[in-house]
Amino acid sequence: MKKTKLLFHKIKHWEYWPYQIVYLPVYFQYLYYAVKAKSFFFFNASNPSIKNGGFFMESKKEIYDLIPQEYYPKTILFKVNTPFKEIREILKKNELKYPLIGKPDIGLRGTAVKKINSEIELLDYSTRANFDFLIQGLIPFHNEIGLFYVRLPNEEKGIITGIVQKEFMIINGDGKKTIKEHLEKDPRYLFQIEALEKEYKEKLNTVLNAEESINLVPYGNHCRGTKFIDASHQITPKLVDRFNLICEKIEGFHFGRMDIMFNTYEELENGENFKIVEINGAISEPTHIYDPQHSLLYGWKELTRHFKYMYEISIHNKKKGAKYLTFKEGVKEFKKHHEYYDTILKF
Repeated sequence: MKKTKLLFHKIKHWEYWPYQIVYLPVYFQYLYYAVKAKSFFFFNASNPSIKNGGFFMESKKEIYDLIPQEYYPKTILFKVNTPFKEIREILKKNELKYPLIGKPDIGLRGTAVKKINSEIELLDYSTRANFDFLIQGLIPFHNEIGLFYVRLPNEEKGIITGIVQKEFMIINGDGKKTIKEHLEKDPRYLFQIEALEKEYKEKLNTVLNAEESINLVPYGNHCRGTKFIDASHQITPKLVDRFNLICEKIEGFHFGRMDIMFNTYEELENGENFKIVEINGAISEPTHIYDPQHSLLYGWKELTRHFKYMYEISIHNKKKGAKYLTFKEGVKEFKKHHEYYDTILKF
């Protein structure tokens, strides 16, 4: 019965539909632009300082290195099979304390991102990781947004094209129901039951008191149950000016979504109490489209609008000396991406 209920919920809510359907008009748009640009891999020039423009196989650590240190949490890169003793010593030297966040250096829609609460969990994560990974300090702010920034290379200032507010999977106790029973009331959370049972095991049978709450997935990923809410009404001239100042300091960044944790919008406008979780480049989605209030037609309109921005930026950067991937290079990178995809899903 639950499976049938979830199936109908998926059918009624396009945010859960396969990306092949959601991106249908973009495929035709891409082919048109590829013919105009005379390259299937023109997007490589959208962000010249990021590998492949940030479309695939880009290193998060290399992107962090482009950002001024004060804007993102302390982050350490560990190569696959780094001895645990070495990991522990490096974290201690850098004064990184639990809880921490572990995530692949090359990301894949939130796969293998995990909150690490103890040395035992760190050992488990580092042992299971069959990929290079990052260990990052947990950001203390409670609000998270995805802010989409676009700047044409021939213009001094950029624009914010959308903001998505992220509503985490937070369970508030009532002294009666278990965490699992709370989850079963919401289809969005019910989709995550299998993954949560694997991670939390018997803890899901805990009854929280009325004063207690728990954030089961402390990072804003739609694939992990986070609800996306369009908060583009929060875009103000002051906020745009602030992020023009920030993005001016990030070499070669013209197009992408910045995932940001912060305290209040007022402080964010003033450049206070915020951290950049990460920056996504050419592969970025304007994720405010996944607000349940938006129609699929709205989603298509926003996707094609942003893809046009990426094409125009790539063309301008090409004229300034940026290069497209050759067809051979692009195919090679795609093969690497699919091999990596198969690897990371085994985590």
